[in-house]
Amino acid sequence: MTRLGEYLEKKLANKAGIARKTGISKNRLSQLSINHTTVLSVKELYLIALAIEVNPHEILDFVCQDLSLPS
Repeated sequence: MTRLGEYLEKKLANKAGIARKTGISKNRLSQLSINHTTVLSVKELYLIALAIEVNPHEILDFVCQDLSLPS
């Protein structure tokens, strides 16, 4: 499961509801949630945040928590 998938699961977010509100297909949401090679766009992240009524930076912080600049 991807970080986005973990986040949505933690929030008990309904993917069908997110799809309906955002226009992002249920299939695309599933891929974003389970496939580590699927790239999440900023637009998708923002729309998902609006749909589940959270600040987009909260999702971004969770999804990108393991990223850092190279030393």
